[in-house]
Amino acid sequence: RSGMAAPTKAERKACWGARDEFWQCLDSHGDDAAKCEKLRRAFESRCPQQWVKHFDKRRDFLKYKKKLETEGYSPPEAAGKA
Repeated sequence: RSGMAAPTKAERKACWGARDEFWQCLDSHGDDAAKCEKLRRAFESRCPQQWVKHFDKRRDFLKYKKKLETEGYSPPEAAGKA
């Protein structure tokens, strides 16, 4: 893709579809990115680079949020011990 033109509706759908397939693969392989390399490349080739960065951060955040919901928050042991 060249320039900063906004992706068309079809390009957005292709990007989101590739992201969803990649994320499903990660979910089913315990986040083993090596097993999902082909889908990762498809995801990166169908989405603008900024979106890839955003979605990677989003996935990390969603996993963290889910962990908080299932395990609760436990502060690091060293915190507050000075």
